[in-house]
Amino acid sequence: MDIGEIQRLLPHRYPFLLVDRVVEIIPGQKLTAYKNVTINEPFFNGHFPGHPVMPGVLILEALAQASAILAYKSENMDPESKVTYLMGVDNAKFRKPVLPGDRLQLGIEVLRHKGVIWKTKGTATVDGVKVAEGEFLATVVDKDAKAAEEPAP
Repeated sequence: MDIGEIQRLLPHRYPFLLVDRVVEIIPGQKLTAYKNVTINEPFFNGHFPGHPVMPGVLILEALAQASAILAYKSENMDPESKVTYLMGVDNAKFRKPVLPGDRLQLGIEVLRHKGVIWKTKGTATVDGVKVAEGEFLATVVDKDAKAAEEPAP
């Protein structure tokens, strides 16, 4: 999947879209994607001046976005009517800094899927070395579900 197809699935946009390409997908099982990390990323201005390091929470966000892509493609969900919400992150670990020029490989595997709930394991690597990992719990809901629950003003 190229960036155009990724943008059709995910609501995120620059600077918060953190998946550049999907290179492998086995629906219901696993996905491999990547993010090219460049010095032009806006977060490097403050994290850290003179010593740029990609924030760990953004690495987790990239893994969560890749997990959402896997859910959408596994169930052939309509991104116009559905949205994926992250519900939790467990067992997050950061092993090595991610620097400008790195290609962050995002590996996702489905641990459990029942109804609208997805549990995935994400592993981020750079040049084959694990830099971060975590388990993600997410749900897929109708975009207008929240609006239907709230009273009109």
